Amino acid sequence: MKKMLGSRIRWAIAASGALALIACGPGTRPGTTTARAPSSSYASAPAYVVSLPVPKVRPRPRNDAPAALAERIETLVRGFPGVAGIAIRAVDEGWTVEYGARRLMPQQSVSKLWVAMTVLDQRDSGRLRLDDPVTLYPADLTLFHQPIAALVKPSGYQTTVSSLLVRALTQSDNTANDRLLKLVGGPAAVRAFIERKQLGDIRFGPGERLLQAKTAGLTWQQSYSLGNGFNIARSRLSPAVREAALEAYIADPPDGAAPLAIADALARLARGELLSETSTRFMLTTMGSTVTGRARLKAALPPGWTLQHKTGTGQELGRRNAGFNDVGLLTAPDGRRYAIAAMIGDTTRPMRDRQLLIQAAASALTGHRLDTRSIAAADDDAPGS
Repeated sequence: MKKMLGSRIRWAIAASGALALIACGPGTRPGTTTARAPSSSYASAPAYVVSLPVPKVRPRPRNDAPAALAERIETLVRGFPGVAGIAIRAVDEGWTVEYGARRLMPQQSVSKLWVAMTVLDQRDSGRLRLDDPVTLYPADLTLFHQPIAALVKPSGYQTTVSSLLVRALTQSDNTANDRLLKLVGGPAAVRAFIERKQLGDIRFGPGERLLQAKTAGLTWQQSYSLGNGFNIARSRLSPAVREAALEAYIADPPDGAAPLAIADALARLARGELLSETSTRFMLTTMGSTVTGRARLKAALPPGWTLQHKTGTGQELGRRNAGFNDVGLLTAPDGRRYAIAAMIGDTTRPMRDRQLLIQAAASALTGHRLDTRSIAAADDDAPGS
Protein backbone atom coordinates (compact mmCIF):
# COMPACT_ATOMS: atom_id res chain seq x y z
CA MET A 1 0.00 0.00 0.00
CA LYS A 2 2.83 2.43 0.85
CA LYS A 3 4.48 1.69 -2.51
CA MET A 4 1.17 2.33 -4.32
CA LEU A 5 0.54 5.60 -2.43
CA GLY A 6 4.12 6.66 -3.11
CA SER A 7 3.72 6.10 -6.84
CA ARG A 8 0.46 8.07 -6.86
CA ILE A 9 2.11 10.98 -5.07
CA ARG A 10 5.10 10.93 -7.45
CA TRP A 11 2.69 10.89 -10.39
CA ALA A 12 0.77 13.84 -8.98
CA ILE A 13 3.96 15.84 -8.44
CA ALA A 14 5.09 15.08 -11.99
CA ALA A 15 1.70 16.09 -13.34
CA SER A 16 1.83 19.34 -11.37
CA GLY A 17 5.18 20.16 -12.93
CA ALA A 18 3.76 19.63 -16.40
CA LEU A 19 0.81 21.89 -15.64
CA ALA A 20 3.17 24.51 -14.26
CA LEU A 21 4.94 24.67 -17.61
CA ILE A 22 1.66 25.38 -19.42
CA ALA A 23 1.29 28.82 -17.90
CA CYS A 24 3.77 29.71 -15.22
CA GLY A 25 4.61 33.00 -16.43
CA PRO A 26 -20.74 39.17 -7.44
CA GLY A 27 -23.70 39.19 -4.88
CA THR A 28 -23.79 37.58 -1.45
CA ARG A 29 -24.45 33.83 -1.50
CA PRO A 30 -26.16 31.43 0.91
CA GLY A 31 -24.24 31.09 4.16
CA THR A 32 -22.25 34.28 3.48
CA THR A 33 -21.61 37.59 5.16
CA THR A 34 -21.26 40.99 3.55
CA ALA A 35 -17.82 41.43 2.00
CA ARG A 36 -15.72 44.57 2.35
CA ALA A 37 -13.92 46.32 -0.48
CA PRO A 38 -10.99 44.43 -2.03
CA SER A 39 -7.54 45.03 -0.65
CA SER A 40 -5.56 47.64 -2.57
CA SER A 41 -2.75 45.12 -3.08
CA TYR A 42 -5.00 43.36 -5.58
CA ALA A 43 -6.03 46.53 -7.42
CA SER A 44 -3.96 45.82 -10.52
CA ALA A 45 -1.93 43.04 -12.07
CA PRO A 46 1.42 43.35 -13.84
CA ALA A 47 1.28 43.76 -17.59
CA TYR A 48 3.27 40.59 -18.19
CA VAL A 49 0.66 38.23 -16.76
CA VAL A 50 0.07 35.21 -19.01
CA SER A 51 -3.02 33.19 -18.12
CA LEU A 52 -5.96 31.63 -19.89
CA PRO A 53 -9.15 33.62 -19.20
CA VAL A 54 -12.01 32.19 -17.18
CA PRO A 55 -14.82 31.21 -19.57
CA LYS A 56 -18.05 33.21 -19.32
CA VAL A 57 -20.42 31.65 -16.83
CA ARG A 58 -23.68 30.60 -18.45
CA PRO A 59 -26.95 31.02 -16.53
CA ARG A 60 -27.80 27.86 -14.59
CA PRO A 61 -31.28 26.47 -14.13
CA ARG A 62 -32.60 26.74 -10.59
CA ASN A 63 -34.18 23.33 -10.18
CA ASP A 64 -35.91 22.33 -6.99
CA ALA A 65 -33.76 20.20 -4.70
CA PRO A 66 -34.69 16.49 -4.55
CA ALA A 67 -37.07 16.13 -1.61
CA ALA A 68 -35.92 12.61 -0.74
CA LEU A 69 -32.28 13.76 -0.59
CA ALA A 70 -33.16 16.71 1.63
CA GLU A 71 -35.08 14.43 3.98
CA ARG A 72 -32.23 11.92 4.14
CA ILE A 73 -29.60 14.59 4.90
CA GLU A 74 -31.78 16.03 7.68
CA THR A 75 -32.27 12.56 9.16
CA LEU A 76 -28.53 11.87 9.12
CA VAL A 77 -27.57 15.10 10.87
CA ARG A 78 -30.40 15.04 13.40
CA GLY A 79 -29.61 11.45 14.31
CA PHE A 80 -25.89 11.98 14.84
CA PRO A 81 -24.75 12.39 18.49
CA GLY A 82 -22.83 15.66 18.31
CA VAL A 83 -22.58 18.82 16.24
CA ALA A 84 -22.58 18.13 12.51
CA GLY A 85 -23.56 19.79 9.26
CA ILE A 86 -23.91 18.62 5.66
CA ALA A 87 -24.34 20.74 2.53
CA ILE A 88 -24.70 19.55 -1.07
CA ARG A 89 -24.79 22.00 -3.96
CA ALA A 90 -25.55 20.93 -7.53
CA VAL A 91 -22.86 22.69 -9.54
CA ASP A 92 -24.69 22.57 -12.88
CA GLU A 93 -28.34 22.49 -11.78
CA GLY A 94 -28.25 25.13 -9.06
CA TRP A 95 -30.15 23.46 -6.22
CA THR A 96 -28.86 23.11 -2.65
CA VAL A 97 -29.62 20.64 0.12
CA GLU A 98 -28.32 21.34 3.60
CA TYR A 99 -28.98 20.71 7.25
CA GLY A 100 -27.00 22.12 10.17
CA ALA A 101 -24.71 23.68 7.57
CA ARG A 102 -24.87 27.36 8.55
CA ARG A 103 -22.92 26.98 11.79
CA LEU A 104 -19.18 27.63 11.96
CA MET A 105 -17.30 24.38 12.55
CA PRO A 106 -13.58 23.63 12.86
CA GLN A 107 -12.07 23.14 9.40
CA GLN A 108 -8.66 21.81 10.41
CA SER A 109 -6.89 20.83 7.17
CA VAL A 110 -9.85 21.68 4.98
CA SER A 111 -8.40 25.19 5.33
CA LYS A 112 -5.48 24.10 3.14
CA LEU A 113 -7.86 24.66 0.23
CA TRP A 114 -7.81 28.43 0.78
CA VAL A 115 -4.02 28.54 1.01
CA ALA A 116 -3.76 26.64 -2.28
CA MET A 117 -6.30 28.92 -3.98
CA THR A 118 -4.44 32.00 -2.73
CA VAL A 119 -1.22 30.63 -4.22
CA LEU A 120 -2.91 29.99 -7.56
CA ASP A 121 -4.62 33.38 -7.50
CA GLN A 122 -1.21 35.02 -7.09
CA ARG A 123 0.05 32.88 -9.95
CA ASP A 124 -2.84 34.14 -12.09
CA SER A 125 -1.89 37.75 -11.32
CA GLY A 126 1.80 37.16 -12.04
CA ARG A 127 3.05 37.43 -8.47
CA LEU A 128 4.60 33.97 -8.51
CA ARG A 129 5.14 30.95 -10.76
CA LEU A 130 4.47 27.29 -10.04
CA ASP A 131 8.06 26.41 -10.90
CA ASP A 132 9.52 29.04 -8.56
CA PRO A 133 12.16 27.45 -6.29
CA VAL A 134 11.49 27.28 -2.55
CA THR A 135 13.89 26.21 0.21
CA LEU A 136 12.72 24.64 3.46
CA TYR A 137 14.84 24.75 6.62
CA PRO A 138 14.39 23.10 10.04
CA ALA A 139 12.83 26.35 11.27
CA ASP A 140 9.98 25.77 8.80
CA LEU A 141 8.94 22.43 10.33
CA THR A 142 5.55 22.27 12.05
CA LEU A 143 3.85 19.31 13.75
CA PHE A 144 1.63 16.27 13.35
CA HIS A 145 1.46 15.12 9.71
CA GLN A 146 4.52 16.46 7.85
CA PRO A 147 6.08 13.77 5.59
CA ILE A 148 8.32 16.37 3.98
CA ALA A 149 10.16 16.77 7.30
CA ALA A 150 12.25 13.67 6.52
CA LEU A 151 13.76 15.53 3.55
CA VAL A 152 14.64 18.75 5.36
CA LYS A 153 18.31 18.81 6.38
CA PRO A 154 20.17 21.54 8.30
CA SER A 155 21.40 22.89 4.96
CA GLY A 156 17.82 23.03 3.66
CA TYR A 157 15.66 21.21 1.14
CA GLN A 158 15.13 22.61 -2.37
CA THR A 159 11.68 22.20 -3.91
CA THR A 160 9.12 24.18 -5.94
CA VAL A 161 5.80 25.89 -5.39
CA SER A 162 3.94 23.24 -7.39
CA SER A 163 5.53 20.40 -5.43
CA LEU A 164 4.54 22.02 -2.13
CA LEU A 165 0.98 22.48 -3.40
CA VAL A 166 0.71 18.81 -4.31
CA ARG A 167 2.07 17.71 -0.93
CA ALA A 168 -0.22 20.08 0.98
CA LEU A 169 -3.38 18.99 -0.84
CA THR A 170 -2.82 15.29 -1.51
CA GLN A 171 -0.86 14.33 1.63
CA SER A 172 -2.18 17.12 3.88
CA ASP A 173 1.43 17.96 4.75
CA ASN A 174 1.37 20.68 7.42
CA THR A 175 4.90 21.92 6.78
CA ALA A 176 4.34 22.19 3.03
CA ASN A 177 1.15 24.14 3.70
CA ASP A 178 2.68 26.54 6.21
CA ARG A 179 5.62 27.24 3.88
CA LEU A 180 3.15 28.17 1.13
CA LEU A 181 1.27 30.31 3.64
CA LYS A 182 4.47 32.21 4.39
CA LEU A 183 5.18 32.56 0.66
CA VAL A 184 1.87 34.27 -0.15
CA GLY A 185 2.07 36.73 2.73
CA GLY A 186 0.69 34.92 5.75
CA PRO A 187 -2.86 34.51 7.07
CA ALA A 188 -3.78 38.09 6.12
CA ALA A 189 -3.26 37.30 2.43
CA VAL A 190 -5.52 34.23 2.62
CA ARG A 191 -8.20 36.18 4.47
CA ALA A 192 -7.99 38.88 1.81
CA PHE A 193 -8.53 36.26 -0.90
CA ILE A 194 -11.56 34.82 0.93
CA GLU A 195 -12.98 38.31 1.36
CA ARG A 196 -12.30 39.51 -2.18
CA LYS A 197 -13.90 36.41 -3.70
CA GLN A 198 -16.86 36.76 -1.30
CA LEU A 199 -16.62 33.19 -0.07
CA GLY A 200 -18.73 34.01 2.95
CA ASP A 201 -18.66 32.35 6.37
CA ILE A 202 -15.15 30.94 6.09
CA ARG A 203 -12.50 31.93 8.61
CA PHE A 204 -8.78 31.34 8.28
CA GLY A 205 -6.69 30.73 11.38
CA PRO A 206 -3.12 31.69 12.32
CA GLY A 207 -1.38 28.68 10.75
CA GLU A 208 -0.88 25.11 11.95
CA ARG A 209 1.66 25.71 14.70
CA LEU A 210 -0.22 28.46 16.55
CA LEU A 211 -3.66 26.92 15.95
CA GLN A 212 -2.78 23.44 17.20
CA ALA A 213 -0.74 24.71 20.15
CA LYS A 214 -3.55 26.94 21.43
CA THR A 215 -6.13 24.20 20.90
CA ALA A 216 -4.04 21.95 23.14
CA GLY A 217 -3.44 24.63 25.78
CA LEU A 218 0.19 25.26 24.85
CA THR A 219 2.26 28.21 23.66
CA TRP A 220 4.15 27.21 20.52
CA GLN A 221 7.88 26.52 20.72
CA GLN A 222 9.87 25.47 17.66
CA SER A 223 11.32 22.55 19.62
CA TYR A 224 7.84 20.97 19.45
CA SER A 225 8.40 20.32 15.73
CA LEU A 226 11.14 17.78 16.42
CA GLY A 227 10.32 14.13 17.04
CA ASN A 228 7.45 13.72 19.48
CA GLY A 229 8.05 17.04 21.20
CA PHE A 230 4.53 18.43 20.82
CA ASN A 231 2.80 15.31 22.10
CA ILE A 232 5.13 15.08 25.09
CA ALA A 233 4.53 18.71 26.05
CA ARG A 234 0.79 18.27 25.63
CA SER A 235 0.74 15.16 27.79
CA ARG A 236 2.30 17.10 30.67
CA LEU A 237 -0.61 19.54 30.85
CA SER A 238 -3.34 19.04 33.44
CA PRO A 239 -6.63 17.63 32.13
CA ALA A 240 -8.38 20.83 33.24
CA VAL A 241 -6.09 23.01 31.11
CA ARG A 242 -6.53 20.81 28.06
CA GLU A 243 -10.29 20.61 28.49
CA ALA A 244 -10.63 24.38 28.82
CA ALA A 245 -8.49 24.99 25.73
CA LEU A 246 -10.43 22.49 23.61
CA GLU A 247 -13.75 23.86 24.80
CA ALA A 248 -12.69 27.40 23.86
CA TYR A 249 -11.64 26.22 20.41
CA ILE A 250 -14.92 24.41 19.73
CA ALA A 251 -17.01 27.35 20.98
CA ASP A 252 -15.29 29.86 18.68
CA PRO A 253 -12.94 28.17 16.19
CA PRO A 254 -10.53 30.65 14.55
CA ASP A 255 -10.56 28.35 11.52
CA GLY A 256 -14.32 27.85 11.61
CA ALA A 257 -16.44 27.67 8.48
CA ALA A 258 -20.04 26.95 7.55
CA PRO A 259 -20.38 23.76 5.46
CA LEU A 260 -22.84 25.64 3.23
CA ALA A 261 -20.24 28.32 2.44
CA ILE A 262 -17.62 25.67 1.66
CA ALA A 263 -19.96 23.79 -0.69
CA ASP A 264 -20.77 27.04 -2.46
CA ALA A 265 -17.07 27.92 -2.81
CA LEU A 266 -16.29 24.50 -4.29
CA ALA A 267 -19.16 24.86 -6.76
CA ARG A 268 -17.80 28.23 -7.84
CA LEU A 269 -14.32 26.75 -8.18
CA ALA A 270 -15.69 23.99 -10.43
CA ARG A 271 -17.46 26.55 -12.62
CA GLY A 272 -14.25 28.54 -13.09
CA GLU A 273 -15.43 31.57 -11.11
CA LEU A 274 -12.51 31.77 -8.67
CA LEU A 275 -9.34 31.06 -10.67
CA SER A 276 -8.12 31.05 -14.26
CA GLU A 277 -8.82 27.99 -16.38
CA THR A 278 -5.31 26.55 -16.00
CA SER A 279 -5.20 27.19 -12.25
CA THR A 280 -8.67 25.67 -11.83
CA ARG A 281 -7.52 22.59 -13.73
CA PHE A 282 -4.38 22.32 -11.59
CA MET A 283 -6.41 22.64 -8.37
CA LEU A 284 -9.01 20.04 -9.29
CA THR A 285 -6.49 17.58 -10.77
CA THR A 286 -4.43 17.76 -7.59
CA MET A 287 -7.48 17.34 -5.34
CA GLY A 288 -8.34 14.26 -7.37
CA SER A 289 -5.05 12.66 -6.28
CA THR A 290 -5.72 13.04 -2.53
CA VAL A 291 -4.60 9.98 -0.56
CA THR A 292 -6.09 10.87 2.85
CA GLY A 293 -9.59 9.95 4.01
CA ARG A 294 -10.00 6.58 2.32
CA ALA A 295 -12.88 5.71 4.66
CA ARG A 296 -14.81 8.96 4.21
CA LEU A 297 -16.41 10.28 1.00
CA LYS A 298 -14.21 8.05 -1.15
CA ALA A 299 -15.58 4.88 0.47
CA ALA A 300 -19.11 5.64 -0.81
CA LEU A 301 -18.24 6.17 -4.49
CA PRO A 302 -20.12 3.91 -6.93
CA PRO A 303 -18.38 2.78 -10.14
CA GLY A 304 -18.06 5.59 -12.65
CA TRP A 305 -18.14 8.43 -10.11
CA THR A 306 -15.05 10.53 -9.39
CA LEU A 307 -14.00 12.58 -6.37
CA GLN A 308 -11.78 15.63 -5.85
CA HIS A 309 -11.63 16.40 -2.16
CA LYS A 310 -9.85 17.58 0.99
CA THR A 311 -10.09 16.13 4.47
CA GLY A 312 -9.57 17.65 7.91
CA THR A 313 -9.07 16.06 11.33
CA GLY A 314 -8.88 17.84 14.68
CA GLN A 315 -7.32 16.92 17.99
CA GLU A 316 -8.93 14.56 20.45
CA LEU A 317 -9.18 14.67 24.22
CA GLY A 318 -10.34 11.40 25.66
CA ARG A 319 -13.32 10.41 23.50
CA ARG A 320 -14.01 13.97 22.33
CA ASN A 321 -13.02 15.07 18.83
CA ALA A 322 -13.00 18.64 17.52
CA GLY A 323 -13.27 18.57 13.74
CA PHE A 324 -13.70 15.58 11.43
CA ASN A 325 -14.43 16.58 7.85
CA ASP A 326 -14.39 15.74 4.16
CA VAL A 327 -15.33 18.25 1.47
CA GLY A 328 -15.08 17.99 -2.28
CA LEU A 329 -16.59 17.63 -5.74
CA LEU A 330 -18.41 14.46 -6.79
CA THR A 331 -18.86 13.92 -10.53
CA ALA A 332 -21.44 11.45 -11.83
CA PRO A 333 -20.85 9.21 -14.88
CA ASP A 334 -23.03 11.57 -16.95
CA GLY A 335 -20.82 14.56 -16.02
CA ARG A 336 -23.11 16.21 -13.49
CA ARG A 337 -21.14 17.71 -10.61
CA TYR A 338 -22.00 18.15 -6.95
CA ALA A 339 -20.11 20.05 -4.27
CA ILE A 340 -20.39 18.45 -0.85
CA ALA A 341 -19.21 19.48 2.61
CA ALA A 342 -19.68 16.96 5.42
CA MET A 343 -18.36 18.31 8.72
CA ILE A 344 -18.46 17.14 12.33
CA GLY A 345 -17.57 19.93 14.71
CA ASP A 346 -17.86 18.24 18.11
CA THR A 347 -18.61 14.68 19.13
CA THR A 348 -17.63 11.87 21.45
CA ARG A 349 -18.50 9.17 18.92
CA PRO A 350 -15.65 6.89 17.78
CA MET A 351 -13.91 7.41 14.45
CA ARG A 352 -15.87 4.66 12.72
CA ASP A 353 -19.19 6.38 13.47
CA ARG A 354 -17.80 9.65 12.13
CA GLN A 355 -16.62 7.93 8.96
CA LEU A 356 -19.99 6.30 8.47
CA LEU A 357 -21.84 9.62 8.73
CA ILE A 358 -19.67 11.11 5.97
CA GLN A 359 -20.04 7.97 3.85
CA ALA A 360 -23.80 8.07 4.32
CA ALA A 361 -23.92 11.70 3.12
CA ALA A 362 -22.18 10.73 -0.11
CA SER A 363 -24.29 7.60 -0.45
CA ALA A 364 -27.49 9.65 -0.11
CA LEU A 365 -26.37 11.67 -3.12
CA THR A 366 -24.99 8.90 -5.32
CA GLY A 367 -27.55 6.25 -4.45
CA HIS A 368 -24.72 3.83 -3.67
CA ARG A 369 -25.70 1.18 -1.13
CA LEU A 370 -23.06 0.94 1.55
CA ASP A 371 -21.79 -2.37 2.84
CA THR A 372 -20.42 -1.17 6.15
CA ARG A 373 -18.91 -4.57 6.88
CA SER A 374 -16.42 -4.14 4.06
CA ILE A 375 -15.30 -0.62 4.95
CA ALA A 376 -12.19 -0.54 7.12
CA ALA A 377 -12.39 1.66 10.18
CA ALA A 378 -8.74 2.66 9.80
CA ASP A 379 -8.16 6.21 8.55
CA ASP A 380 -4.89 7.70 7.33
CA ASP A 381 -5.70 11.29 8.31
CA ALA A 382 -3.75 12.43 11.36
CA PRO A 383 -4.74 15.36 13.63
CA GLY A 384 -4.16 18.67 11.92
CA SER A 385 -4.42 17.03 8.52
